[in-house]
Amino acid sequence: MTSNNALIESFKCGYQDLLKTDCSQLDLFYAQDLLFKDPIHEIRGLVALEDYLINLSSELQECRFEYLDQLISDQAAYIKWVMHFRHPKLGSKLIDVRGVSHLKWTDKIDFHEDFYDMGAMLYEQVPLIGSVTQWLKQRLAN
Repeated sequence: MTSNNALIESFKCGYQDLLKTDCSQLDLFYAQDLLFKDPIHEIRGLVALEDYLINLSSELQECRFEYLDQLISDQAAYIKWVMHFRHPKLGSKLIDVRGVSHLKWTDKIDFHEDFYDMGAMLYEQVPLIGSVTQWLKQRLAN
């Protein structure tokens, strides 16, 4: 289990501040044939993920992860986090989005899926759509 903990700690350090992430070092914890999924993308291969992260970080003003909790087994982990980010197209406000990463590995991580609320990340940040999204959430909660 110690090597699994080291793998997870390497992963978490790699993403702690996305603007400081050295994408050439992702192979320290990711396998070359990685499958990455989130609510918007499905990316196959480490080179494609590197390209995606380089492009993403070039558009962000800030992006860091706060890790809240984790559950690690022999070949899988769930890591709960809050992503704090600023994107110029969404205003200057710091946006906080809660999510979970599901990781699987044999030697290195070959499966990474992120789960998070797209409404909190994008829709609620756009003036007109955000108002409608907030109204719908409040209405459904009652």
